Amino acid sequence: MTEKATIQKLNERDNTNLLRRLAYYMNPFDGRYEDLSKDNWKLNVFRDFTAGLIVAMVAIPLAMGFAMASGLRPEQGIVGGAVAGLIGALFGGSKYQVYGPTAAFIPVMAGIMATYNLGFLILASLIAGVILMAMGVARLGRLSNLVPHSIVVGFTIGIAITIALSQIGEVLGFKASLGYGFFDKVSGIIANIGGVNWYAVALGLLTFVITKYLLKVSPFIPAPLIALAVATGLSATLFADKGLTLIKDKYGAIPTDFFVFTMPGPIPTDAKALLDLAYFVVAILFVSAIESLLCSRMADRLAENKGVPFNPNKELWGQGAVQIIVPLLNGFPHTGALARTATNIKVGAISPLAGIFKAVLKLLLAAFLAQYLELVPMACIGGILLYVSTAMVKPAEVKEALAMSRFHVGLMIYTAVAVVVTDFLTGVLSAIVIYAVAYRFIKRIEAKQEKRVVEPAYSPAGD
Repeated sequence: MTEKATIQKLNERDNTNLLRRLAYYMNPFDGRYEDLSKDNWKLNVFRDFTAGLIVAMVAIPLAMGFAMASGLRPEQGIVGGAVAGLIGALFGGSKYQVYGPTAAFIPVMAGIMATYNLGFLILASLIAGVILMAMGVARLGRLSNLVPHSIVVGFTIGIAITIALSQIGEVLGFKASLGYGFFDKVSGIIANIGGVNWYAVALGLLTFVITKYLLKVSPFIPAPLIALAVATGLSATLFADKGLTLIKDKYGAIPTDFFVFTMPGPIPTDAKALLDLAYFVVAILFVSAIESLLCSRMADRLAENKGVPFNPNKELWGQGAVQIIVPLLNGFPHTGALARTATNIKVGAISPLAGIFKAVLKLLLAAFLAQYLELVPMACIGGILLYVSTAMVKPAEVKEALAMSRFHVGLMIYTAVAVVVTDFLTGVLSAIVIYAVAYRFIKRIEAKQEKRVVEPAYSPAGD
């Protein structure tokens, strides 16, 4: 079946009546498993198993880091990533996508936890999840294509800088909190600069370097886990009395009873809290939709998928299910993870079964390693997240944005700066408003430029 024919078949499924569409969205075993039956099915299952194992080992330290950077506990990242991987693999729209905690959510969740509490975060996620599922049923997956590339690159750069700033205190070994906002962090760094712990700096940089260069050697290597093991070994021996802050010092022991039901908070009644709730619901919606759909599209290209393409509408449905179920099981909002999806494909995954294996293996590994994970220095978590922030910005994507018109270059720069100095959603939504207002004007200029190129220069008859 050609790509055009498969897309047409998916569109026909989406264009059926509402009940049939819902039945299709709720079917976990759809055409995405088609490649398992090709050639040797046992070998294909083993490929998915090994891919799930490697991604699970990569994901554990990342999940802990994302959770702690968001103001949550490390085990919430572990269980959340596992449950999200399972729900997304069963009900999402992509063959290859790995679901888990992502860097783009850190500013959103950190903002909630700095002002409110976990119950507020769960409530916002539940509302966003319901809306995402409704968007999938309404077939609104195509709307993500309306956000220009320049804004996507700009908010990625802005989030990368925000994450790096959020971890500077951990890498420098500061004991004091640096605050939440950009200017608070900068002033906090200046105020505490005399309290730098150079052993923490050394461990953070070592973790960064090991992670970065081992992944360059091979995606099969669980680089973050190895980096944590090396740095933790140093902190327990050579640096044992150097004043390093460990995970257990900040969060206590990591429990292994991962599945704890957590309830949403009550709906607020005052105007400010209601406005904040609406703000964070939109933020979760935006990150979930944009990142998961971009990740699904990237996954099909990277895997050179010749079969059933990803379904953006079913992807929104699956993302909605993730945002509803995961926070209720002691997690937080999750979405498609670009780096882990790429790793999943590079190490041989061919179906959502790899995501299911990843979910189970991640919990088993975390339960086995829990007593060791709590000994990890916070500086190492900072080092991993510094690597994540640098890896988020792809030179090819920036180059593509720079090759666009000067307006789009300015829009990219504006979005990046606005996300850093204000917050994620204010920066992105204001950039979208600017783009929408200027859209007709830009199109008019581009049409005139094309007309000048197409029309030949005037020359007298006979020349």
